[in-house]
Amino acid sequence: MTATTGDPRGSAGSDFAELNRRINAAGLLRRKPGHYAVRLVVVSLLLAGGWAAFFVIGSSWWTLAVAVFLAVVFAQVALVAHDVAHRQVFRTRQASERAGLIAANLAIGMSYGWWAEKHTRHHNNPNHDDLDPDVAHEVLVWSPAVAAGRSGLRAFVTRNQAYFFFPLLTMLGISLHKSSIDALRHGDVKHRATESVLLGVHIAGYLAALFLVLTPGQALAFLVVHQALFGVYLGLTFAPNHKGMPHPTGNEDYLRKQVLTSRNVRGGRFTDLALGGLNYQIEHHLFPAMPTPNLAVAQPIVRAYCAEIGVSYEVTGLVESYRQALRHLHEVGAPLRESRLVLP
Repeated sequence: MTATTGDPRGSAGSDFAELNRRINAAGLLRRKPGHYAVRLVVVSLLLAGGWAAFFVIGSSWWTLAVAVFLAVVFAQVALVAHDVAHRQVFRTRQASERAGLIAANLAIGMSYGWWAEKHTRHHNNPNHDDLDPDVAHEVLVWSPAVAAGRSGLRAFVTRNQAYFFFPLLTMLGISLHKSSIDALRHGDVKHRATESVLLGVHIAGYLAALFLVLTPGQALAFLVVHQALFGVYLGLTFAPNHKGMPHPTGNEDYLRKQVLTSRNVRGGRFTDLALGGLNYQIEHHLFPAMPTPNLAVAQPIVRAYCAEIGVSYEVTGLVESYRQALRHLHEVGAPLRESRLVLP
């Protein structure tokens, strides 16, 4: 996963310009309104159908099956919001923001403005220890230097973080809700009033539906199953993309900064659907506004070009991508585990 920096064509600064020319010549940055019209309708119908099933089934433990279904649908709505934020769906910023607010705040209870700003910082500096919020030093640690300074409970978690990774994903949905509320409370969001109202409507409607239709035990079980599986699915969608890949210094040119920190996941149509096209992470990071269905077409162009200029291009299977991420987490915690074996 290291780069070969030899450039047979000239300065590294010209590399992306040439790739961009080839992608534009292939017409791959043109919008796909038909694709997104179908996708938006299908996801909307699935969301409406899931809640309709919830009310039809009523006070029954069978609603837990609906919780599982809605967890998958919520993640698909989040993937739609992701594409909307990257201006893949609508041409104008205003239309994109409106759709994003509906999909994120109202439909799944996540602040669109907070997440879009956070995700933009990630795209600008993927895997950078200080600039990428997705590798911030919180519960999990992706940097050996940070791990070495931990003690107490934090050190215990870091020593065993590879084992905690999947269980912690069950809390991701709740974490997104909490971070959204915190951002709105602190005024860190552009359309604070609008977002607060929409997020409040979602939370109030969600909890009212659960506790008015179900018994308290059923409502609590639904809440746990739905939010836990939503977090796991969402985490499994984003985890293969960068975790375990190199961390840049910040001095790399745009093409290398995006390619060397990203990993593609091979697979067929099911993988494309399940991961929302994010399995073509390299192409997505190079061309964030490229419509999802065009990423697969761009992939052989980008891969061939990287081989041409001597830049490493990482692609692996889905299971192997998780294995690499977990291996990296385990290696980061190794010094803390070894220090416990040293006798005083």
